[in-house]
Amino acid sequence: MISHFHCQSIFPNFMTDSPARYSQFINPFWDNEILPTLTDYIRIPALSPDFDAEWAGHGHLEQARKLAIGWLERHAEPNWKIHNLQIPGRTPLILVDIPGKGDRSVLIYGHLDKQPEMEGWREGLGPWQPVIEDEKLYGRGGADDGYALFAAVAAAKALARENIPHARLLILIEFSEESGSPDLPAYLEDYASLIGAPDLVIALDSGTGDYGRLWSTTSLRGMQSCTVTVRTLHEGVHSGIASGIVPESMSIMRQLLDRLEDPVTGQVKLPELFVEVPAIRMEQATATAGILGLSLVDGLHPLPGLKPLSDDPLELLLNNTWHPAMCVVGQGGFPPVEQAGNVMRAYTSFKLSFRLPPSVTCETAKAAIERALLTDPPYQAEISVTFDQGGDGWEAPPPAEWLLRANDEASLAIYGQPAAYMGLGASIPFMNRLGLQYPQAQFLITGVLGPGSNAHGPNEYLHIPYAKKLTACVAHVIASHFRG
Repeated sequence: MISHFHCQSIFPNFMTDSPARYSQFINPFWDNEILPTLTDYIRIPALSPDFDAEWAGHGHLEQARKLAIGWLERHAEPNWKIHNLQIPGRTPLILVDIPGKGDRSVLIYGHLDKQPEMEGWREGLGPWQPVIEDEKLYGRGGADDGYALFAAVAAAKALARENIPHARLLILIEFSEESGSPDLPAYLEDYASLIGAPDLVIALDSGTGDYGRLWSTTSLRGMQSCTVTVRTLHEGVHSGIASGIVPESMSIMRQLLDRLEDPVTGQVKLPELFVEVPAIRMEQATATAGILGLSLVDGLHPLPGLKPLSDDPLELLLNNTWHPAMCVVGQGGFPPVEQAGNVMRAYTSFKLSFRLPPSVTCETAKAAIERALLTDPPYQAEISVTFDQGGDGWEAPPPAEWLLRANDEASLAIYGQPAAYMGLGASIPFMNRLGLQYPQAQFLITGVLGPGSNAHGPNEYLHIPYAKKLTACVAHVIASHFRG
């Protein structure tokens, strides 16, 4: 812990311009203006297009958009402009343009589409049933990432209340992120003149290692999924008649999976999917492992006695951020257990999800996966592989000194601990696009998805005190950006 005197010597304006002052506006604004609307948002089943092919007809994304626009119109300052954008055939996009001083700009990102419900919500909770309990707001989409719009507005309003100068702010809210942001590039192209070239990008869609400091994401893994189908028969056959004569499709699927992954260690076997971890990321991972230890396992709600893949927290962090991994996330060709008869099924389908190191492209991964699965098929079974849209990973550019200083100032003042940095095992496909589109920009990729928040799964929650503090941190970083 840095001493009070030491903080003053490093940051001369730390005490006179403390980031904690923003909380005087932000905390009640969260309680009175954000949480009531965020609970209404959770009630909307605003599934991303990948999970609702009839999204336009069902109107849930439109309902979420109207909720957001209505709230913005009530809380926007007089000189703000709200752009309610819609390209035909695509999900909408909201762009809030907040004037500032100078010729620089800050882009703040969030999204309002959601993952599907998932099973396993505990009694009294549900994906579309907002519940506040122990300072946590439960429900789908509150933490991932519905809060982002409201937090960004709160940060901007806090700066206005304190008469703190800042650059032009652009709050960009999309509605297709959970589908890989397929609609975002079209908006970035069509409205490039409106957006300009921001030199700071703040994305509020990431995670935290704990709830005790400001976390900045330094890298994101890429993601590529595919569906593998093994077919051996034209139709199902009595298992007593066929077994022992023709190969069973699941048996062949097991062999194929063993080509991709070691079944004991879980390590991916495709060498094309590995990279050397950069030295700076290894240093940051070592520091983060020292902060978190094996608590990063506890936040995943493992069953009692379950052993992690390693007892070394550094190895676990690297596994999750810079090494490839494979998960089986879906299956086809199986009847429900209660309806399963003694039949050898005609085919087995598995949907596989690969997480890729930040610098391994989806095209590289697809070629390696396809080659491993289709070369020399066991028993000459019929094997097919179809790939979904993937997303390349991302690594942050070297941070500017002002940004490192601002992160520490905010984290120390608001959380009482210095800022920390870590890669994220998840994927945010648009980050790679933004990095390529704005190569001159600095990036603060952060969020509220900490231990136990369980984005995409059952019992997702937003940690309310952390979200309030993060909002104040964002306000301070924006102010520091203007000062340089």
